[in-house]
Amino acid sequence: AQQGRVREKAYGKQKIYFADQEQLPAASDAELRGLDGEIAARSAQLQALQQSCRQMEAELKDLSSSMTTPEITKEIEALRKDCASCTEKLERIKSATNHVTPEEKEKVCREQQLYRREWRRRKRMATELLDAILEGYPKSKKQFFEEVGIETDEDHGVVLPATV
Repeated sequence: AQQGRVREKAYGKQKIYFADQEQLPAASDAELRGLDGEIAARSAQLQALQQSCRQMEAELKDLSSSMTTPEITKEIEALRKDCASCTEKLERIKSATNHVTPEEKEKVCREQQLYRREWRRRKRMATELLDAILEGYPKSKKQFFEEVGIETDEDHGVVLPATV
């Protein structure tokens, strides 16, 4: 600092030393423009390298998450076995002799429709009867059902089957 190569600044009790820039040669405008151009070129090169790095990382991630050749071989073998078992099951179903005839199917559908209609009719009659009783009953519907011991379809999660 006494020789003038380093400058000293005091901030309270602290002292900071730094190179004296007045002794350094001043850069010309052409040199500054050249350095700015080099900075821009290096920045563009950096951007290109970062983009390339991101693409390679994405490709690495894709490759890491994909199956390896032995894993794919095992998967193909498992799928072939599954396909063979399904084909065998299909052949057993096709060769079965106890097929349902259209007449039998129609008969069963008619019976289901009859029973569904009867269920609806009886449920409606019971509901109307219970509503008539509840008109003069001082407590709630839930309390009445509990006292009498009535269990509804809804209590057991039963739903009337849809029409076919």
